[in-house]
Amino acid sequence: MSMNIGEASKASGVSAKMIRHYESVGLFPEAARTESGYRQYTAKEVSTLRFIRQSRDLGFSIEQIRALLGLWQDRKRPSRQVRALAQAHIEELDEKLKELHAMKATLEHLVHCCHGDDRPDCPIIDTLAHEGAAPAAAAHQPLGKTAGLQPGRARRRPG
Repeated sequence: MSMNIGEASKASGVSAKMIRHYESVGLFPEAARTESGYRQYTAKEVSTLRFIRQSRDLGFSIEQIRALLGLWQDRKRPSRQVRALAQAHIEELDEKLKELHAMKATLEHLVHCCHGDDRPDCPIIDTLAHEGAAPAAAAHQPLGKTAGLQPGRARRRPG
């Protein structure tokens, strides 16, 4: 039984636009076409699309999914390769979590410093208006040595 792109999309949970994108970047093979040019998908291809969707739901990159697909299709692969790839992704997620926590701490501090009243003074706007204010850019510089922000800290003003 074959399905058109709409049916494959519904069955896999991957939008038709993303199916076409995955085909264009070579993550998913181009579908067979009918004589009139419509894409046709098999149950096996829909299963592959589900695999891709579930991998994306876990935050794996296109390149990581490409590697996972290769490992999934190689029934003789050692599971340690799959585990190593997943472990590396966990480490990337941990780093992103640290960055998110730092951004949150910085914003919490700025919100705390803002009076939130009728006055125009606002440390949030003042900080955003200064070049290099992005927390990630200043994360590795000591406080007071940069015009930007330190995660979790407000920018020091020259006094």
